[in-house]
Amino acid sequence: MNKSNISSVHDCYGCGVCATACGRKIIEIGLNEDGFYEPHISDESKCTHCGICTDVCAYLHDELSLKEVEIHPYAAWSKDHLVRRKCSSGGAGFEIGKYLLEQGYKVCGVRYDADKNRAEHYIATTIEELIQSAGSKYIQSYTLDGFKAINRKEKYLVTGTPCQIDSFRRYIQKFRCEDNFVLLDFFCHGVPSMLAWKKYTEWAEKQVGKITYASWRNKWTGWHDSWAMGIDGEKHGEKIDWHDSYSMLIREKKSFLESRRSQGDMFYQLFLGDCCLGKQCYEHCKYKYDHSSADIRIGDLWGNTYKNDEDGVSCAIAFTKQGNEVLKLTNCDLTEHSFDVVAEGQMKTCAIRSVTYKVVYIGLHNKEYTILDICNRIRTFRKMEKIRRWILHPCDSIKNKMYWQNKKKSR
Repeated sequence: MNKSNISSVHDCYGCGVCATACGRKIIEIGLNEDGFYEPHISDESKCTHCGICTDVCAYLHDELSLKEVEIHPYAAWSKDHLVRRKCSSGGAGFEIGKYLLEQGYKVCGVRYDADKNRAEHYIATTIEELIQSAGSKYIQSYTLDGFKAINRKEKYLVTGTPCQIDSFRRYIQKFRCEDNFVLLDFFCHGVPSMLAWKKYTEWAEKQVGKITYASWRNKWTGWHDSWAMGIDGEKHGEKIDWHDSYSMLIREKKSFLESRRSQGDMFYQLFLGDCCLGKQCYEHCKYKYDHSSADIRIGDLWGNTYKNDEDGVSCAIAFTKQGNEVLKLTNCDLTEHSFDVVAEGQMKTCAIRSVTYKVVYIGLHNKEYTILDICNRIRTFRKMEKIRRWILHPCDSIKNKMYWQNKKKSR
């Protein structure tokens, strides 16, 4: 591998920080054949081999960029019931952004751009602009425009996946401006292929027309059943204007297309079924559980402690003194717990490739296949695998069936 630039780096985190740091402006970020962002050098002859792009690349370093860690774990939820209702969990992420905006920071957050059909980093300078970042986006974000818009002499909250944030901390350490930034990441399952998202939106657009609005979570049936796609298009519903007012935070009507994970939503089948994550998510993720380079990590506080709460509870973990000070000043109710309680239900190791991984990618690369075809192939494959196991290991299969029958009776 060429260690002086990123020309030979493939299947990386796709964070775009190398392109942001490049003084020659010759690194671009684009989707590879599997639907994941990765860098490439547009003009190798202009490269001075300064090594900055590899210095800031978290993928090329085994250790995390945050060296001094102190852990302060909380259950958190916004004191504003409208914010708590709209956000995926308890609204802690939005309240952190809101507080720092009030302190003169800008926010580099993530929004969904319906015209480009992608999640992207952008700069918010007002509460109205921040609203676009509310709620989870379970696709890989295009970072380059947002990261390049950052002025290192100003103060920013930067949010992103753990790998994006690890690289970004390397970047601000390299340019000695770490004190100007607060970094926020989240408990990350992994990023699905944009090929899967494209197949899904092609299916959705046949029902609603060109997509004008998309959300990945809602609490219409409660927080614990909030894994739900909501999509509107030109045929149904109006285009959302996020600049109207603060009240646009709450969208008091259901989307035309509502598809829940609990009812077999096809995107969630592929994403949470670990059928189409990036290679780096299976093989090279070093950010699970309590491993972070952020000042603050957020997520859903699953588990027994708040199992009866349907309004939503965030886990918020400060990994630095600065992060802890910020959390305590936000418009959130905070309850301190042990880390194990706050992180209950979160992944401790990398995702494991589903046995249907190859089947799914054959379908994703085939232009003739719809997402419905791919999900049908998954079901067929699993039925065939079940039959194969019965034939090869009949005794084990019978014991397994009896175990689940007895467990069902004991409930």
